[in-house]
Amino acid sequence: MFVVLLRFSADRSAAGQHMPGHREWIERGVDDGVFLLVGGIQPGLGGAIVAHGTSREDLEARVAADPFVEQGVVSAEIVEIAPWLADDRLAFLLA
Repeated sequence: MFVVLLRFSADRSAAGQHMPGHREWIERGVDDGVFLLVGGIQPGLGGAIVAHGTSREDLEARVAADPFVEQGVVSAEIVEIAPWLADDRLAFLLA
């Protein structure tokens, strides 16, 4: 399981120009079953993604293909989590 942190860079002003491609990239991640949760880092600092069911290498390649990352709108950090306890509703993350 991974948390991807996408923090705005100094080139944040270019976000609007690349937003359609970024949204398509997010939707593809959800449709592929890799992105479980997508949201904003408050207050307006960037975004965060919970990813599951993929390897670190594949996730790194996927993140590198995000137009926001490609264009330097955000910097990306991937944090790997080895879950060992979860609420029953999230038990699938322990498999």
